Amino acid sequence: MKTLVIYLMAGRGTPDLVEAAVEGGADIVELGFPFSDPLADGPVIRQAAERALADGMRTGACLECLARARERVDVPLVPMTYAALLEAYGYEQFDADARAAGATSLIVADLPVDERPELRRVQLVAPTSTEERIALAARHTDGWLYLVTVTGTTGARNGLSPLLGGLVERARAATDTQLYAGFGISTPEHARDAAALADGVVVGSRALEVAEDGPAALRDYVRSLATMIH
Repeated sequence: MKTLVIYLMAGRGTPDLVEAAVEGGADIVELGFPFSDPLADGPVIRQAAERALADGMRTGACLECLARARERVDVPLVPMTYAALLEAYGYEQFDADARAAGATSLIVADLPVDERPELRRVQLVAPTSTEERIALAARHTDGWLYLVTVTGTTGARNGLSPLLGGLVERARAATDTQLYAGFGISTPEHARDAAALADGVVVGSRALEVAEDGPAALRDYVRSLATMIH
């Protein structure tokens, strides 16, 4: 069975959405902690981050959201954010507080693998990563390796990236770690095709768009993805 990871932005109503996603079949939930200049994120996640920040979702509020989500679900919860947020909060303090609130791991999108090695986190690799960087990321990653399937930002796309197959092959040569593919996966068909290559898929932008219609809509959407890969 392949793993389905759903990304949601921290917000006042996010614990309800997390619960709905898990009811629909999500195995892991990434929880975005909004940042004012998210380099890896496309327009949907950027706009969600802007709305969250406008609604007062600073780091403390995001940690509270994480704790409330943890009360509702048993699946791994993984905050995803940027190094500047941790720099401001304190790396060790953020790690301690996030895990105390129920985080299973962390993703810091713009923190290179060889910086802050003491911070256990899921590492990302991309089609542009060298064999050396893929091997280094695989050695240091926490639980699974995040395969960025495209060069560019997040966002729904018309088809699965043709670069994914080659990236999976290169990563498999370097590690036995689970490989989860993300960035640009939005339809059940995308999820099926990505899961045929990798060990799991990550869906973000489209999940956020559907979540705007409420928990029931998100549950149905996640179920449509889960049906294809579970």
